[in-house]
Amino acid sequence: MGKRLTIIVCGAGPADRVGNLVHLAQADGWTVQLVATAAAVPMLDLSQLETMTGAPIRTDYGQPRHGSRRSSAVDGLIIAPATYNTINKLASGINDTYPLNIAAEAIGRQIPVIIAPFVNTALAARRPFIDAVEQLRSEKVRVLLGAGEWVPHPPGTGAEPSARFPWHRAVKALQAAVPDV
Repeated sequence: MGKRLTIIVCGAGPADRVGNLVHLAQADGWTVQLVATAAAVPMLDLSQLETMTGAPIRTDYGQPRHGSRRSSAVDGLIIAPATYNTINKLASGINDTYPLNIAAEAIGRQIPVIIAPFVNTALAARRPFIDAVEQLRSEKVRVLLGAGEWVPHPPGTGAEPSARFPWHRAVKALQAAVPDV
């Protein structure tokens, strides 16, 4: 089966382009399964993404359709685009949705987790967010935030940054974290 990757997609501007991340990961030899937050679902072309991955997109705890595997049985996990809300909840140990449960378990199992945030400068400047990023990094989660990775955009200017979201950096970070399985 090769390397298995779960991608959690959140309801942020670049979500409708998550197919780019799927393509890059598959080109690197990953078998990809998508998990979507409730806010992301309306932004996604579910049929197209299910065709790309060959698996249903998971959104909740219900039984997986078509015999898909449990989302936590993976070699790596990417959360992209990750929202302010998801990052803060994950760092605080809040586990009130299926995607947060998958991410929390992956961290606890010491599975490599890469987070590519999509937040604006006003949210990124808040102490809860700064603390959340520090907390996640202390648990060996790779948060792609800062110069050379991803820099937050000014409030109200998300369209242009959405178009240049660094999907490739998430795959590169995953390559560094997971040697060939």
